[in-house]
Amino acid sequence: MNTTVRIKASQIYKDWHVIDAAGQPLGRVATRVATLLRGKHKPTYEPHLDDGDFVIVVNAAKVRVSGKKAQDMVYYRHSGYPGGLKARSFAEQLQRFPEKVIERAVWGMLPKGPLGKQMLRHLKVYAGPDHPHQAQVIASQRAQEARKAALEVLATTPYRPKGLRPLTAAEVVVPAAPSSEAAKVAARARARVMKQEAEAAAPVETAPAEEPAPPPAEAPASGAETPAAAAETETTAAAAPAAEAKPARRRRAKAEETEE
Repeated sequence: MNTTVRIKASQIYKDWHVIDAAGQPLGRVATRVATLLRGKHKPTYEPHLDDGDFVIVVNAAKVRVSGKKAQDMVYYRHSGYPGGLKARSFAEQLQRFPEKVIERAVWGMLPKGPLGKQMLRHLKVYAGPDHPHQAQVIASQRAQEARKAALEVLATTPYRPKGLRPLTAAEVVVPAAPSSEAAKVAARARARVMKQEAEAAAPVETAPAEEPAPPPAEAPASGAETPAAAAETETTAAAAPAAEAKPARRRRAKAEETEE
């Protein structure tokens, strides 16, 4: 989810700009000055913040207007008393107070209220080519160069997510090599799991129908001897004399050895 980043008042920086109004139309100069005062030339522009810069206008007495505006344009002011209305043409105002010509044109392009008044305080207008703010202009140029260099370094630096920090040597844990017994146990566990998976995946075979068992043989009547039992009795009887003859032969052979 993307969120809009809002600039804070502590992050606002103000540069100094010098504008030469000699031979330029009044409206063009006022538009440029109002844009710089409001901060609309910055990517961090906020309409509710004083994000603009300081502006110095020199040669205000040499500003021009087109057509017959020098005679037709009239500036009015009122003292607040009956009959206190005063009027002055553009040519007369430019001759007496050239600074007020620029200030009034710029004020018409700024927001009305405390914010607009605060922005207008950053405007410095001078009738001639000189101004006492050379130190501020030089410092502003150095600050601009420093910001530009910082942006170039930032562009070549790999991105690192915010909030992460590199681990120290004490925090880095090297995993221990597994022992032979642990490896055997793990191998047996893997084999068991693979066998279970193979059995689960194998198709189920249906057992064939069992054939009926043959009927049990009838037991012989009591007192009657079966042929198998008779054969076993004969074999036992034939083997008995041979078993009795073996010890007798051993005794005779031992006695003959003793006599010799």
